[in-house]
Amino acid sequence: VGLIAGPKFFRSFNKSTIAYIVLGFVIIIIGAITASLFAFFDPNCSSSMAVGLLTGGLTSTPGFSAGKEVAVALDEAAKVAGQVSTLEADVTAGYGIAYTFGVLGVVLFVQILPKILKVNMADEVAHFQAANQIQIPEPKGKLTQIDPFGFFPFVLAVALGCIIGAIKIPGINFSLGNSGGCLIGGLIVGHIAHIGKLDLRISKQTLNFMRELGLVLFLIGAGVPGGVNFISKFRWTYFIYGAVMTLVPMIAGYIIARYIFKLSILNNLGSITGGMTSTPALGTLIATAGTDEVSAAYAATYPFALVSIVLASKIIIMVL
Repeated sequence: VGLIAGPKFFRSFNKSTIAYIVLGFVIIIIGAITASLFAFFDPNCSSSMAVGLLTGGLTSTPGFSAGKEVAVALDEAAKVAGQVSTLEADVTAGYGIAYTFGVLGVVLFVQILPKILKVNMADEVAHFQAANQIQIPEPKGKLTQIDPFGFFPFVLAVALGCIIGAIKIPGINFSLGNSGGCLIGGLIVGHIAHIGKLDLRISKQTLNFMRELGLVLFLIGAGVPGGVNFISKFRWTYFIYGAVMTLVPMIAGYIIARYIFKLSILNNLGSITGGMTSTPALGTLIATAGTDEVSAAYAATYPFALVSIVLASKIIIMVL
């Protein structure tokens, strides 16, 4: 996603960028408030279960990892004190319970909403491309490709992303992780396009293939650990809570983007997929719109949503 959006991302900063930043924070804050209310009013819903449901409902693996990290530390502290604590199991189970609707809810939303609004997608795409037309400069001189499929720039983006993701902010022990770091790394490599005479551009076909392959691996990686405690911890009330944590932030984000920031439908839905940290929904939106340029709105919103969900996951478990 970063490599696809990179060539236009840094060249397209405008008033809409502020909207994406605000939406990234607001969508997660609304979700976190919803999760906190369920944990506060339902004695059967622990704060760790609420965090699992929230991160599953928002399909946020980094948020899940952050919540799980705090839960493991608290479980260890309880074990030292001679007490039994299952916070880690609650986070994992909650993530698995809410994840299915978290994926399907956003995917269906970006597909169904344009039909409900009777959007002429061809016209919207034409207006979108005209409004977001960015001149990308061609590198001067002849460039050398190390390999025909673009694996070198891909690996370079991943390596850079892992370095960025490993940087921790002291005091709050926060980092972007591999997901956020690789998104930033991809944006940087996609933007610079070359290093000296080395060509860092990748063909569209290769990028599309890598995006789909990555999506498959992402879903498998999230599904397997989420299914471990799924049956033993499953309750219909938890499933409903998770669905609400998906729907409320998503609908609120759409309303704010449309009526306050006046974003077009494609920029609106692109920012929603980023704010919900939903890569599967981005893939669906690209297929629905017929253009991968909507990934720019996703890429602009995602980092701020990622920071917010990681911090929210830790705060909810520690405070509640």
